[in-house]
Amino acid sequence: MMRMNRRKLLALLHGGLGLAAAGPLIARAASPGDVVRWPEVTMLDGSRWTGAQAQGKAVVAVFWSTTCPFCRRHNAHVEKLRLAATGKPLELLTIARDKDPQAVARYLKRHELNFAVTLDTQPMAAALSTRNLIPLTVVVDRQGRLKQVIPGEMFEDDVLDLQGLAS
Repeated sequence: MMRMNRRKLLALLHGGLGLAAAGPLIARAASPGDVVRWPEVTMLDGSRWTGAQAQGKAVVAVFWSTTCPFCRRHNAHVEKLRLAATGKPLELLTIARDKDPQAVARYLKRHELNFAVTLDTQPMAAALSTRNLIPLTVVVDRQGRLKQVIPGEMFEDDVLDLQGLAS
């Protein structure tokens, strides 16, 4: 078995070592300024979402959970953003860190939330941010570059200001 020192192992785990022709062995989440490599995910309604749907649009992606009281307030602001962004080049995508799709559907109905939701947390986190914090808002500009990762609950005005990305 090949022995590897700690530095090489950490570099490998963070995508620093790879095969020249194949690229990094392990993908890493985008850093600010990087073009986001969107995964294809299944939405709560069974439809598929691909990065092609984000082409030419800014994207606001929000990680959240049904059990998080901060997320509940944050999601109310995200719903207002969804309504304010109608017809604008802004894609809103939320990622529930829950396992039970029925529980998420009940939560959305109970709180009158109509934004798009996926439970495919792992591929979205691998693409956007591996921070295990909720709510977590990720902002991608219209050129597909990661602009900002915003940890924690945001004020309503700050969430609504994100529609300016569509300009």
